[in-house]
Amino acid sequence: MTNMRKTIIQLLEGYTYKLVQGNTDQPLQNVRFDSRKIKDGDLFVAIPGTQFDGHMFIEKAIEKGATAVIAEQMPSALSEKVCFIQVADSAHCLGYLAHQFYGRPSENLRLVGVTGTNGKTTTVNLLYDLFRTLGYKCGMLSTIENKINDEVFTATHTTPDPLQINEMLREMVDQSCDFAFMEVSSHAVDQKRIAGLHFAGGIFTNMSHDHLDYHKTMKAYIEAKKSFFDVLPKGAFAMVNIDDKRGRVMIQNAKAQSYTYSIRQVADFRWKILENNITGLILSLDDMEIMTQLIGEFNAYNLLAAYGAAILLGQDKIQTLTAISQLKAAEGRFDYVVDEQGERTGIVDYAHTPDALEKVLTTIHTLRKAEARIITVVGCGGDRDREKRPVMAKMAATLSDQAILTSDNPRTEDPEAILRDMEAGLNEEQKGKVLTITNRREAIRTACRLAAKGDIILVAGKGHEKYQEINGVRYEFDDKAVLKSAFEG
Repeated sequence: MTNMRKTIIQLLEGYTYKLVQGNTDQPLQNVRFDSRKIKDGDLFVAIPGTQFDGHMFIEKAIEKGATAVIAEQMPSALSEKVCFIQVADSAHCLGYLAHQFYGRPSENLRLVGVTGTNGKTTTVNLLYDLFRTLGYKCGMLSTIENKINDEVFTATHTTPDPLQINEMLREMVDQSCDFAFMEVSSHAVDQKRIAGLHFAGGIFTNMSHDHLDYHKTMKAYIEAKKSFFDVLPKGAFAMVNIDDKRGRVMIQNAKAQSYTYSIRQVADFRWKILENNITGLILSLDDMEIMTQLIGEFNAYNLLAAYGAAILLGQDKIQTLTAISQLKAAEGRFDYVVDEQGERTGIVDYAHTPDALEKVLTTIHTLRKAEARIITVVGCGGDRDREKRPVMAKMAATLSDQAILTSDNPRTEDPEAILRDMEAGLNEEQKGKVLTITNRREAIRTACRLAAKGDIILVAGKGHEKYQEINGVRYEFDDKAVLKSAFEG
């Protein structure tokens, strides 16, 4: 990897700071915001967090060898051996420093961010696969995994911290990537993890009820998403789904060039769904028909977002559409298996919000045969937005013939308490077709035992995840593998 060692003053070039004391012309070994990782010659950035305040660990960082400290509040006692810089927003400053430290990598490729409640992962994966199919070198930062050309790295967060982001982008540049596509979560925007990055474009997929445990109100959630588009530069594009009522809100007063996409109304990018069945979608664009391997209206939107972005990034229309016809869905997104007899179908999907669950179940309704039943297995994560729990249960009961409420990732919460929250959303009629089975493996097995010939089982909520998190421990668990095993049994 390119050597990025720079002095403090070089890293802060162009950045406004309040106060500085000490030698700013000394070279730095690394930039850190975790005091436990500090080594001799490092710069420590103290960030106020949701659980811990980095200002509490300034002294520890200095003891471990930090030669420079950036903070919002200066310590009462300042060491002459350490350079102290005071800034208004240390989280924002960390993003800027990370970008500088790794040589401003996002300015050396074309970076596109995708934000929204649902569809981020699929759209980012589609863009990555599309541009690889078109012959480009490119990278991807997503919930499932990160990629640099054909090399795959495990992802731990929807959007990594600023140092990880820029390190990955630097590696992409060093490996001659032309494009990079990344998910941009509302948490990442609010926590300034994307500060300092130069985006060539931004995409808004949709917005529904989610993450209110963090943002507290829908207004704050919307504002977090919108602030991503607010900072896009003049030369970038901002493309939004206007079939979602918040689409146009995202681009109000945006400096970037605004574009729209839609399936239901006039837009800059629009196509119609001609067919939607278990083998895929057939779409109509102008006077052309495109056959794709993806299923469902929600995927028609994801594909349209990828198509629009490709055109805005200068790609040929016919070549792009040809490549789109070859694309497949991301792992754990409407991922289906059929039993050995070909009689029962199981679908694994990451749907973990009411809106996503509704879209997946509505799609299944359009695909099933008249006599087929829909059996849904669904839970809700612990230590997360409680308000959506009763809504999720109600959605599953309303749009399924049989629903089984079960544990998702309870984390530090009591699984039984989460299920009680879900059951609170059911009326007496709905309770009659709902089972509650806390053990997720047993819930999936029960769904398979209940399914008759032609029935469709949806296992929702975890999708690509290969674990179940209980009391801080991640146990191996794969919905698709359990579903296959239950079919075989």
